[in-house]
Amino acid sequence: MQTTLPDGDDRARHALPDVRSLWVAIVGYGEVGSILGAALSAAGVARVSAFDVLVDDVAWRTRAQERAARDRVHLAATRAEALARAHLVLCAVTAASTEAASRQIAQHVAKDAFVLDLNSASPQTKTRCATLIGEAGGRYVETAVMTSVPPHGIRAPMLVGGPHATTLLPHLERLGFDAKLGASTFGVVSATKLCRSIVIKGMEALIVESLLAARHHGVEREVVASLGDTFPGLDWERQATYFWKRVVAHGRRRAEEMQEAAAMVEDAGLMPHMARATVEVQSGIAAQRAAGVFDALRGDDWREIADAARPRKVASRR
Repeated sequence: MQTTLPDGDDRARHALPDVRSLWVAIVGYGEVGSILGAALSAAGVARVSAFDVLVDDVAWRTRAQERAARDRVHLAATRAEALARAHLVLCAVTAASTEAASRQIAQHVAKDAFVLDLNSASPQTKTRCATLIGEAGGRYVETAVMTSVPPHGIRAPMLVGGPHATTLLPHLERLGFDAKLGASTFGVVSATKLCRSIVIKGMEALIVESLLAARHHGVEREVVASLGDTFPGLDWERQATYFWKRVVAHGRRRAEEMQEAAAMVEDAGLMPHMARATVEVQSGIAAQRAAGVFDALRGDDWREIADAARPRKVASRR
């Protein structure tokens, strides 16, 4: 879905102020939000405020306040407090929360403020979000972050799209973002991201399933060696550990993203076989994490993680 919404001439509307006068609000103060908040504060932004729906959770708030104080980010008690007078809003929530977050931002966004939607949602969802923000007087910019934010931080490559993207792009570059114009219409950069995600999150799911079975049968050494022979450019021991750790840490978020990918594929008139299968694997590991399966892990080798995830504690045959 590629949609352009009417919005008038951006050149006739105020742009962002100088960095030293800029107020930024972050909605969603998780991994991505906290990394970007720290980077923007270090860039000299006048004020960085953050809000997260977990703010009422005492344990979460205690940890988040420590992080925010260290990074010179104001952790707001309410969404309205965080968004007050913000010139630029970064939305970094989960895929499933994308539209709800835009609806809530629309209740408090300042007129002409830019809303940079960093979430991995479908073109259909992003277009609805653009409508919500636009009707509230904000300027919505669709964004596709094209790799994991850690370890790149604010320099993680991203595509921006929509009729306001050209106006915002030079400001993002001055703030330190590695942003490029993807399209002047909505839906294009999200489709780009989610088509990529089918491969990346699907590879994670493939490795999880393959190495769980290999560990059970005691053939993991041969499997990893064969992968190295077939794809010699990768250190498969290291790559397997990286995939496993990312799925354990972010399986729920990845499952939600792949639900959005499945919706995108269906909208194209295709059957989302791989996207749906990836949802099952990612959500399955997420459920195990929620049940405490990985709480006792002390190392970071994929074998230890896989052994914790196996439904039966069967020792490897090797």
